[in-house]
Amino acid sequence: MHMEYLRRHAAAGERLISWREPKLEYCGRVHRDREDGALMIYPASFVRIRFTGSRIRAVITNIHSYWKNSMGWLLDGQQYRGDLADEGETVLNLGENLEENLEEGEHELCLFKRMDSCHMALFHGFLLAEGGQVLTQEPLPERRIEVYGDSVSAGEVSEAVDYCGQPDPEHNGEYSNSYDSYAWITARKLGAQLHDIAQGGIALQNGQGYFNEPDARGMEWMYDKMQYHPNLCQPGTWDFSRYTPQVVILAFGQNDSHPMDYMAQDYDCEASRQWRAAYSGFLDRLREIYPHAHIICKTTILEHDKSWDRAIRQVVEEKRDRQIHYFAYSNNSTGTKGHIRRPEAERMAEELSAYIERLNEVYKFWE
Repeated sequence: MHMEYLRRHAAAGERLISWREPKLEYCGRVHRDREDGALMIYPASFVRIRFTGSRIRAVITNIHSYWKNSMGWLLDGQQYRGDLADEGETVLNLGENLEENLEEGEHELCLFKRMDSCHMALFHGFLLAEGGQVLTQEPLPERRIEVYGDSVSAGEVSEAVDYCGQPDPEHNGEYSNSYDSYAWITARKLGAQLHDIAQGGIALQNGQGYFNEPDARGMEWMYDKMQYHPNLCQPGTWDFSRYTPQVVILAFGQNDSHPMDYMAQDYDCEASRQWRAAYSGFLDRLREIYPHAHIICKTTILEHDKSWDRAIRQVVEEKRDRQIHYFAYSNNSTGTKGHIRRPEAERMAEELSAYIERLNEVYKFWE
């Protein structure tokens, strides 16, 4: 069954490379225990291939919820994007300029998920030119980070570079690109793998934030899921033993003010105290899952009331745990009225990666 999708679209002589090919390299929470393909759910998830030949194509079934969905890829260091059909299978020509044949010789390609769970992408495999070969590639880095965040961590609207510091333009998802998120830029600066557990609109607790309204789901529900969007699938559980980060980043607290900004209205009200207790409990769960990881707690430069940062810092200080840290950007909570664009994400990543490297000088968690 796992080859029928490729056979359906293969041209004469093309070589079929199943998503199960052992020389492919995956990163992210990718569901590979299926019979029909590798399901990419989270932003910044990817599959890498090193190959020879003059042509490469990918066969993907899109599982659509909202917005126009697209995939991204890096081919020999140059970035491209391609739109997916809302229904059925899409064959993406991943070759240079999308039309011309590649030069003979070795090539490297990384096919990645640009967007959050506004869709899921079921990857069936690659089609190579006749005579093309799959080569062994360098292993993924030993450094590993994991980010739990919202749309900013997912890179939503990051390509709208003409709107730095401004509200978002009208869009249909075309500006979203996880490659330009501060999360993935930080990972690249650190030379680290990334699992980007990020969803636009999500808050910490159920019933708050924008994700899956009116039945809003929070990060304390989503964090342990393989696939999770209630409109697209039956949620499934992630096996945490498959990936152990040395650094975990918590980057939510932005959408929690919806539908009511109770932390700003009354820092000591019942809802505010309950949120701080929930945040503390979430930290306890992560410490149990990753007892050796260092956890960095923060928000972002997107405008929000500073009471949320105060709350996070208070929880961290009360923990008195040498492996839990609070971090704030130089323009934290005041940097922009809209989502973070690529240049702003670069500056965020510069500050965050420098902070992580300073922590490593003290705690040696990369060793």
